Amino acid sequence: MNEFDRLTRRGSLLTLGGFVAAAFGWKASESAGAGPAGVATGAVTCVLTPEQTEGPYYIANEHVRRNITEGRSGTPLTLRTTVVDASSCKQIKGAAVDIWHADAGGVYSGFGTGAGNRTFMRGIQRTDAKGLALFKTVYPGWYAGRTVHIHVKVHLGGNVVHTGQLYFPDSLTDKVFGNAPYSSRPGRDTRNATDSVYRNGGKLSLLSVHKNGSGYLAAITMGIHRS
Repeated sequence: MNEFDRLTRRGSLLTLGGFVAAAFGWKASESAGAGPAGVATGAVTCVLTPEQTEGPYYIANEHVRRNITEGRSGTPLTLRTTVVDASSCKQIKGAAVDIWHADAGGVYSGFGTGAGNRTFMRGIQRTDAKGLALFKTVYPGWYAGRTVHIHVKVHLGGNVVHTGQLYFPDSLTDKVFGNAPYSSRPGRDTRNATDSVYRNGGKLSLLSVHKNGSGYLAAITMGIHRS
């Protein structure tokens, strides 16, 4: 049995305030109260965020790879996930970040019309010395009953220490979906405010998203308990 099969769930945390806004690391200096020193003084806090359902489309033992598109069309999306220790906000090296999401047409690999392929829009990356795991993908499409999202698990030491979902601002999704190939599927029926999963803590899992060439760069920092 490998470490991705030995699954237990624990609480997870997301840093708030300036830490989340930075997303790419500590922007302010230590003297300004950022980083681990800021945690010690209380200037930076980490708070528990609710676990969210894994959903019905998880497939274990995904490929360890950065590019998960397999050539499928869609607006390019670079996803930066940073994993930190909740008690100190120090970056954690070697955590396995596991993501999966629908393609631009709202289809999951391994299920329904995507049943013939079990790997597109799925992948695992280990965090580097800065706690960063980077993925190359496309902006997810929508499917009935759910707002647009990316599923995520964080594995550490053979355990799942976080299971959650990552979300996008509705205004940005509206903009992206005005272009091909998304525009061929109008009528998105669920937004963040009306999504049953998002309502239970999704606001704490909103991605920070910025334009990046012809696509977007999305980032979030997730804090975990090591044990």
